[in-house]
Amino acid sequence: MFYEEIFKVVATIPEGMVMSYGQIAGVLGRPRSAREVGRAMAHCPQNLPWHRVVMADGTITGTGGIREETARSLLEQEGTSFLLDGRVNMEISQI
Repeated sequence: MFYEEIFKVVATIPEGMVMSYGQIAGVLGRPRSAREVGRAMAHCPQNLPWHRVVMADGTITGTGGIREETARSLLEQEGTSFLLDGRVNMEISQI
């Protein structure tokens, strides 16, 4: 299953770092499947670092404001670098 493969990649993202939906799709050999990765992330098990998956421009996304706020808080606690506009600094924090 593609979702299981996605979750295996998510489990490997180190603390303080992020990957984009497109990066995960590319790692799995399906570079045009970023949206499918996004759909999978909506069902990501809570024991995985779901908050470490962001959009290619560093925007934190989610199903709503509370999830996005939680993701940002968790990333801040891990020392992830942010830009002044609130996006993750992908030049520094992307694996």
